Amino acid sequence: MKKIALIGSTGSIGQQVINVVRRHPDKFQIVSMAGGSNYTLFAKQIKEFNPSVATVISKEGANYCKEQTGISVICGENAFTNAIIEDADIVVIALVGFKGLIAVLDAIKKGKDIALANKESLVVGGCIVMDMAKKKGVKIVPIDSEHSAIWQALDFDFNKPFNKLILTASGGAFRDLSIDALMHVRAKDALKHPNWSMGAKITVDCATMVNKGFEVIEAKWLYNTSFDKIDVIIHKESIIHSLVEFVDGSTIAQMSYPTMELPIQIALTYPERFNCDLKGLNLAEVGNLTFKALDRVKYPCFDLVVNSAKAGAVYSGIVNGANEVAVNLFLQDKLAYNDIYTAIDSALQGYKGDTLETEENLFSADAYARDFVLKKFSK
Repeated sequence: MKKIALIGSTGSIGQQVINVVRRHPDKFQIVSMAGGSNYTLFAKQIKEFNPSVATVISKEGANYCKEQTGISVICGENAFTNAIIEDADIVVIALVGFKGLIAVLDAIKKGKDIALANKESLVVGGCIVMDMAKKKGVKIVPIDSEHSAIWQALDFDFNKPFNKLILTASGGAFRDLSIDALMHVRAKDALKHPNWSMGAKITVDCATMVNKGFEVIEAKWLYNTSFDKIDVIIHKESIIHSLVEFVDGSTIAQMSYPTMELPIQIALTYPERFNCDLKGLNLAEVGNLTFKALDRVKYPCFDLVVNSAKAGAVYSGIVNGANEVAVNLFLQDKLAYNDIYTAIDSALQGYKGDTLETEENLFSADAYARDFVLKKFSK
């Protein structure tokens, strides 16, 4: 029985983790949970799983959950660290955004293996996170479908040699629109992802291709490689989730119908595989699989993200913080879609702070970027 600390239980990934646990109650137990702002859902989750520790952001949420369940709930913006408990065998970090870095660092300091669904922790703090994990003997396994695909193609061996990693991208909600048409899109349009069901922020990041830039940075840290050994290709069908090319010219791909529950379950059960309620792939039914190069003009955020990482972690932190605020403004229809790029680029250009890669500087750069975008771009 694997005991799970689930950090971010009420989000899209968190709810799918719970589906996996429900499917295999003989293999998994959720021993602690951290919920978000959806405290009505969180109260139901607490009733179902009776965790030894439960945390939520707001005091209102904590009071509501206590009333509904009779269980005391810890509250606070970073209260989720209280749910990373000694009794857990693995910590599933399904938080969205920069605060995922706080959870990752706390889990590593407590010596807990991590199933990681938070991109930003490696995007911003990859060097610090991976170095600390190595020193503490902590395993970090990916939940992202793309990185799970690579990990599977490498036989679950992060140290297996390869020639190239090839990440696939669906192209997001606006993949079939012209560049001119992007001037008029709204948040409600961006949330209509053609293949995947995800949270609002990551769905917008897929549309801008910020998400794919983040995944390139993640791949660098997870597989200890250089940027020139990572490629991205547009694959509209989302059947091939990523590929690994080896030195002899052979390329291995991981394929399945789109679902996040498969990479979630693999992260918890590897090297074993169990039923995932996912039907086998029928290639005749799928039909044609298409591929094309990434359009850098249509998706300018992609190069902005990757180039920031090449410049240093502090710049990645600025990109991430600026993007989080810009996307939030876009989701509120307070910022135009094309101005997401402008906001990130402006924050980068305006930064005059320390670029040394320390925890203090990463947090400082994040705060700067958020404040900069909010003041300059909030209508």
